[in-house]
Amino acid sequence: MSGFTFHRTEIEGIVIIEHDIHLDHRGSFIETYRADVFQNAGLPDVFLQDNQSVSKKGTLRGLHFQLKRPQGKLVRAAYGTVFDVAVDIRPGSPTFGQWYGCVLSGENSRQLYVPPGFAHGFLVLTDGAVVQYKCTAYYEPDDQWGIRWDDPDIAIDWPLGDIERLIISRRDESLKRLSEIRESLDSAGLADF
Repeated sequence: MSGFTFHRTEIEGIVIIEHDIHLDHRGSFIETYRADVFQNAGLPDVFLQDNQSVSKKGTLRGLHFQLKRPQGKLVRAAYGTVFDVAVDIRPGSPTFGQWYGCVLSGENSRQLYVPPGFAHGFLVLTDGAVVQYKCTAYYEPDDQWGIRWDDPDIAIDWPLGDIERLIISRRDESLKRLSEIRESLDSAGLADF
């Protein structure tokens, strides 16, 4: 029997997945994905692309999304600890502009499912982190969009406590606020998700 527990959050579509962790004298083992179990839980049972990022402490990646070909993402920290965030950007959603964040780590083995129609990002809290995520659609370089990580209208409470300096790409530093891209979201039909 697969040991998955699915926790629905207050924002429809976002799900935390916890796993049974099998420990013995050799170390540990977890099953991170199983199509039939995910399908029975109402989550995607087909992912088309797997990605991995390796980042230093203080790295903030995001908030990213694809507009024309939205991706659902199943995110986990295989090593280290990150604060992972999803922002609802579905114009017709009652939770539009709201965010959900949680700690993912190699120790807690928790995963976060971020559905299509959400922007996604994370902040590395430990000396380093390896983040792996499965995607429901292929990455399309010409369809890259994003929202500023510090958009005051979203007001994400990033745990910056002992982060001496943020490491952010030039691209991410130049992203616009949610209010500045609202018209593009409205015309893209993200409300259908």
